[in-house]
Amino acid sequence: MLQYEFMRNALIVATVISILCGIMGVFITARHLSFLTHTMSEIGFSGASFGLWVGWTPLNGMLFFTVLSALVAGMTNRTRPLKGTVISTISAFFMGLGVLFLSIAQASSSYATNILFGSIVGISQTDVQQISLIAGFELILIVFIYRQLKFEFFDPIGAQESIRFNGLINLIFLIMMSLSVSIVSQIVGALLVFALLTLPAAAAQFWGKTVHALIILSIIFALLGTWIGLFLGYLTNLPVTFFITTIETIIYLISRMIIKFRN
Repeated sequence: MLQYEFMRNALIVATVISILCGIMGVFITARHLSFLTHTMSEIGFSGASFGLWVGWTPLNGMLFFTVLSALVAGMTNRTRPLKGTVISTISAFFMGLGVLFLSIAQASSSYATNILFGSIVGISQTDVQQISLIAGFELILIVFIYRQLKFEFFDPIGAQESIRFNGLINLIFLIMMSLSVSIVSQIVGALLVFALLTLPAAAAQFWGKTVHALIILSIIFALLGTWIGLFLGYLTNLPVTFFITTIETIIYLISRMIIKFRN
């Protein structure tokens, strides 16, 4: 399997992104921000389509739109759950905008499919370098603000008293979320981002009792989904995205059922 360059590229990207998602997902689920990752992914679709229209790569277009949306959300302090109708309206608008950009760019349907559902085996060496650079930057940033993130996301009341720049921490995290959504979309697509950004962390919550345990378990669950998904996709020639999302869903459901029966 690894004798093929495209599989080596896919494995590297899957590993890097799984580690990042395992960490980010813990904080996203702790603050119930899954809704925001979904909304950002819809915005990212229109950004990727915009990128094709103006001659950028889909990833660069997605990064531009999602980071811009994160800045808007952070400056308006929009981290509380939106109403379902508002989320639906925002998602529908940006999905429609994405379709418009694809039409203007005269892109083929395969571009739309890759953006919406991912194409990990189509990752190039340049994509590997760009994704690894972004993920590495986020991981280094997490190391520097880890203590503040723990306070802000697991003890928000205490954080308001002990951390002077909690608003800045929120803004930084939103930008990190936007970067994560953009690069995760390269694996599972814009529509299924939550499969890697929330499901592993949600499953870890049934087992872990500390933040460190949650992060370790979340990373393990994310790696299991991407590694096994890649292997099964290679064996069956079926979409890797299907296997990744299915495995992560199974891990979550099994974790939930085991804990429920124990209690």
